[in-house]
Amino acid sequence: MPQPNWTRSSFSGEGANCVLVAVDERDGGIGLMESATPDTILRAAPHALRRLITHVKAGKLDRRD
Repeated sequence: MPQPNWTRSSFSGEGANCVLVAVDERDGGIGLMESATPDTILRAAPHALRRLITHVKAGKLDRRD
C-alpha cells in the first residue's frame, strides 16, 4: 500500500507494541501492522477481515487441547 494513513488501535494504549490499521484507497483493502515489525503488513479484504474478527470473538479459533 503506497503511503498508507496508519491509525493506532485504541486498545494498544501508550506502550511500544501496538497494532496499526490502514485502508488502501485504491481497492478498499485493509492493512494491519504491528509496530514492532513495521516491514510486515497483513492485507485483507474487508469482508474476510470481518469474518475473521467475528470468529475470534465467538471463540471459534480457540485452541482445543
